Amino acid sequence: MTVVDLEKGAPQDAPRSIPRQTAEGKGPRTAAASAVTGLPDVPRRIGGVTRSGVLSVFGAAASGLCVAVLLFGELAPFSGALGFFVTAYLSFLGIYAVLTGLEEDGQAVRDRVMTVVLWSAGGMMFAALTLVVGFTAWRGREALPHANFFTQDMQAAGPLDPLTDGGIAHAMLGTLIMITIALAITVPLGLACAVYLNQIPGRFSRFVRTIVEAMTALPSIVAGLMVYAVWILNLGMQKSGLAAGFAISVMMLPIVIRAADVVLRLVPGTLTEASEALGAPRWRTVWHVVLPTARSGLATAVILGTARGIGETSPVLLTAGFTAALNADPTSGPMISLPLAVFNFVKSPEPTMIARGFGAAAVLMALVLVLFVIARVIGGRGPGHQNKRQARRAARASRRDVTRFAELHTPGLELFETGSSESDGGTEHPESSAQTGASEGSGHTERPERGAGNGAPSPDAPAADNGEQSPEDNAPAAADGGPAPQGPPAPDNETRTGGAGGNSDPATGDAH
Repeated sequence: MTVVDLEKGAPQDAPRSIPRQTAEGKGPRTAAASAVTGLPDVPRRIGGVTRSGVLSVFGAAASGLCVAVLLFGELAPFSGALGFFVTAYLSFLGIYAVLTGLEEDGQAVRDRVMTVVLWSAGGMMFAALTLVVGFTAWRGREALPHANFFTQDMQAAGPLDPLTDGGIAHAMLGTLIMITIALAITVPLGLACAVYLNQIPGRFSRFVRTIVEAMTALPSIVAGLMVYAVWILNLGMQKSGLAAGFAISVMMLPIVIRAADVVLRLVPGTLTEASEALGAPRWRTVWHVVLPTARSGLATAVILGTARGIGETSPVLLTAGFTAALNADPTSGPMISLPLAVFNFVKSPEPTMIARGFGAAAVLMALVLVLFVIARVIGGRGPGHQNKRQARRAARASRRDVTRFAELHTPGLELFETGSSESDGGTEHPESSAQTGASEGSGHTERPERGAGNGAPSPDAPAADNGEQSPEDNAPAAADGGPAPQGPPAPDNETRTGGAGGNSDPATGDAH
């Protein structure tokens, strides 16, 4: 097959296939391929830092800052720090897009600009988090070094007392008790509701999901008022840590349910289908397949709910009251939490109380971090990722399974080996030998009959080859001239007498 090059006017052979470049971009190319494409295949560099990219970023940042300075200082009557930074950032993005467009195509320009936007957002969030944590720890630096701050309560200390007196032990214990009660209520109910929404679809599940989504936007003061009206006013109970735990669980429950429902949806359907195909019931599939697969995500859901509940203040104030003494009984007496203690400390005009408030806030953040670490350890890693302890446990289980399978299959193998050794030794069953002889003589297989128990031959057995006739051959003919009864015919390939081809005498039985 030939094609005509319109530009040169000469026929050329059209190659059947054009070899592509290798992964390194150094593969062979033909003249026809170069003529067709016109441009060499250059692999695009996706990641990494280049000199032109770094210069573009810093040049665009300097240009954007200069534009903002000109607009706010010389050209326009603009003012305000927030407007200045927003104008500088938008100018930086525009100039960076122009500089990138001088070397790259439109797709690369959009990719670079979005990369800068995402990095800027991440850096801003990290800076805000660092600012909050650092400012809190810096303002509480005066109270944190004192040991009594963690071991004493405020029952014998006042606003004018120094930092060497009093502490937040009562608030720490109250927070731990309340969050433990809330977790004991929220984790089973939240995970069970999420499993129900995920495994049993229907009208009622859609109704439950709608209620859960509506409860997510429930104000915390409403949850506290509900528990206060039901538990304290209607039932006549007193304010306690138990009532505060109920109010906190109301706030945590929708967060845990929604997050767990999203995580359970990510479990591959092939795992549940394989479990049900093996005959496992639905509850066993959920317990042994779905929940272990989503364990790390469920731990994250519990962490989100805990972070929401541990910082609540108004429900605790309505249901647990306020106290400056240490109370370890959640069923009776008022109890205070760390957020409520921070609120009462920082509203005081005394510097020592303000320092105690910021110290309590730093302890609260540290407590949340410790709970986060514990939840991650319990949750473990994601599916397919094992730590050293889990890998050793899996190896031990595999060795036990190998031993168990070997014990189950060993008797069967010995039985097969015994049967094969008997056949190799030449031992043959009498019935099989008789059946083989009959098939060779008569041309068909006939099952021989067993004789009497004393070793007598069967009536239907063939004649013996010892030179004697069978009783049927020596019997006289029938009186009516009919044929005399005869036994089964002797085999064709065996002689009935000792001589070769001789006949036997009917009277004496001797061969002659």
